[in-house]
Amino acid sequence: MTEKIASSKISSPSQAVLGEGAKSTATVALCALLVGAVFMGISPVFVRLADVGPFTSAFWRVCAALPVLWVWSRTESKALPIGQGWSWPVVIAGALFAGDLFFWHLAIVHTSIANATFLATLAPVWVLLGSSFILREPVTANMWGGLMICLIGAGALLGSSLGLAPERLLGDAFGGLTSVFFGGYFLATRYARRSLGPDGLMFRSSIVTAAILFLAALFLEDALFPQTWLGVAALAGLVLMAHAAGQGLLAYALGRLTAGFSALVIFLEALIAAVFAWVALGETLTILQIIGGAMILSGIWFARPSGAAILRKYKPLDKFNK
Repeated sequence: MTEKIASSKISSPSQAVLGEGAKSTATVALCALLVGAVFMGISPVFVRLADVGPFTSAFWRVCAALPVLWVWSRTESKALPIGQGWSWPVVIAGALFAGDLFFWHLAIVHTSIANATFLATLAPVWVLLGSSFILREPVTANMWGGLMICLIGAGALLGSSLGLAPERLLGDAFGGLTSVFFGGYFLATRYARRSLGPDGLMFRSSIVTAAILFLAALFLEDALFPQTWLGVAALAGLVLMAHAAGQGLLAYALGRLTAGFSALVIFLEALIAAVFAWVALGETLTILQIIGGAMILSGIWFARPSGAAILRKYKPLDKFNK
């Protein structure tokens, strides 16, 4: 009996440290996810300012980020040679992200930014469905509840900017397809992160994405290079902020946070777009928009995993997240 008590006393501190370590890891991942959402949230502005077509801007967004991603991938002490680390989930993630950018950039130029943003934020619906059937990750009632709150909040945030118009129906359809591809990208990335670190995954999947988008730009558009310095600056913003930083932080977070919860943070993109328009473009924020933004934040908070779930879900991935 005495031995059992002594054993429990010895093991309790280590369990507490492990629990605190898991919580700390999840907190870092959540911060990375939030910052990544901020960077991705301002990408529509850069797409509009880029002095090239939607497919070309999508291509440069990924291709020009490859040197940065390569350097990141080589900083790992046990970095894999470029010829290793390839798998079907990595290739599928790159192909799905190419489809996401293809239809996302089309939506931005063929419908309002509000419509394109709202329709793209439907991605969490597909992620939550796929999390159960593909990843075998539990989807809690809190996640579905958070999703409903976020959807209502996004509608209120975008408010009167949302609307159906015959001349924008094609662009709206592109926005809907964006959500399907982005949801698939979330699931594939989460799956690939089980066997590959964020740096190696981002570099390899981006090669696939850039190759597909290059073909789209080559055959569907006339100019591959911007003609103005403003266009160059806009592309640089897409490269460094939206892809290298935004998508890189997302890939990092998806090694620690479940796909279902992480997908809800997509809604922050709508909030960031509204705040950016208020700060940079002088657009007025209405009471309804402020309420919508608060609902998005509340929905994400409502859906957050518990401490016990953090310890259970993130520990098996530690060896890929050093």
